[in-house]
Amino acid sequence: MTYDASTHAGLRCYFDSGQTRPFEWRRAQLRGLDAFLREREHEIAAAVHADLRKPVAETWLTETAWLRSEIRFVLKRLHRWMRPKKVGVPLHYQPARAFVERDPLGVVLIIGAWNYPLQLCLAPLIGALAGGNVSVVKPSEMAPATSALLASELGRYVDPQAVRIVEGDGEASARLLEHCFDHIFFTGSRRTGQAVMQSAARHLTPVTLELGGKSPVIVTEKADLRLAARRIAWAKFLNAGQTCVAPDYLLVQEGVKEPLQGLMKEALRLYYGSDPEASADYGRIVDDRNFRRLEALLCEGSLVEGGGSNKASRYIAPTILHDVPEDSDLMKEEIFGPVLPVRSFTTLEEAVSMVRALDAPLAVYLFSRDRSELRYLIEQTRSGGVCCNDLLFQASIPGLPFGGRGMSGMGRYHGKAGFDTFTTERSVLDRGGFPDPDLRYPPYSSGRFDLLKKIVTLFS
Repeated sequence: MTYDASTHAGLRCYFDSGQTRPFEWRRAQLRGLDAFLREREHEIAAAVHADLRKPVAETWLTETAWLRSEIRFVLKRLHRWMRPKKVGVPLHYQPARAFVERDPLGVVLIIGAWNYPLQLCLAPLIGALAGGNVSVVKPSEMAPATSALLASELGRYVDPQAVRIVEGDGEASARLLEHCFDHIFFTGSRRTGQAVMQSAARHLTPVTLELGGKSPVIVTEKADLRLAARRIAWAKFLNAGQTCVAPDYLLVQEGVKEPLQGLMKEALRLYYGSDPEASADYGRIVDDRNFRRLEALLCEGSLVEGGGSNKASRYIAPTILHDVPEDSDLMKEEIFGPVLPVRSFTTLEEAVSMVRALDAPLAVYLFSRDRSELRYLIEQTRSGGVCCNDLLFQASIPGLPFGGRGMSGMGRYHGKAGFDTFTTERSVLDRGGFPDPDLRYPPYSSGRFDLLKKIVTLFS
């Protein structure tokens, strides 16, 4: 659908009517969203496969099942989150009652990303609907099948006057950003995120930016190496490496580098066989531009595993490279593909120094059975989140706020954090009319002023 000033005004009027505020409306929208995910599961899997050749199991795990779990979490707690919170009132303001309520923002814009084309549109939408907002959702044009499915079917399950799907390319996004929204939620690249923030600044619109970055995984000599190898290989090459919270590079302590790499090679063969290109469980690169970018990175460093590619099918093999120079392109920008550079370190302090030399990432991962190493890493690094002895799942627990820091983004969502992002605190004070002492009003003689100061100081 096209989006113009008239459409925008219509959405604003619908929000102003108060239809989206009641708990019953919000609950109905979330239940409708859950019904969409349940009833259209096969069509969703087919659409995501068409866009990314993502395996059905991956789509279920990272898209539909993830979203349904989030909805269940929110539905169980939404009524409690909506309750006003009482605030104590000092004696000299009595009689009065004070409270803080969570107020819907209004008309919000959600711009999704292509790598998880369903989740990254609907996960923010869960928070927006729970918050009682009207939402405009712009799916990525790089995932056209998923975008078309959302545009044609989602309106059957949620209030079509409150949720609008707008399809189109980057120009469509630019036109949307010309309108004055009450919040903009963007997931995507850092460069586009900067453009979104500049557009939002024209209207002083607050933004949430989920941008990614170079998330490291550190493996020390105190790690369970087989566990680390299995989990790193799975997390890195899930969705053909096109995951914003995937490990972007591996730092491994010198003494366990060779055995860890050997165990990772074993894990890859177990997951995808001797020829990953023939595996039904391994995805593809989203488009030719990203394929060319990733193919150019395969020649940097020394090959441990993989290295193959096929332009016709946009296949890049699960690839591990070691002895990667510090000034390599692999260590400068987010890879966002199935290429894992490996560097070694002698001490944990050295590894932390490598991490701190780059911008704060979405996540820092550690494999170690020594809790003091985890504490040191938490205290000495900056990131959106930290995960020890696993990867990715810090983004799957609804009770954990998810988001970046610095150049990896701003703002949080998932669970209560999503509800808070799409609402704002409103302070309310309700005072009685009696008593109404003259002491508060001018003229202020020296005696009255001294008494006023004593009363305010005494009861504050």
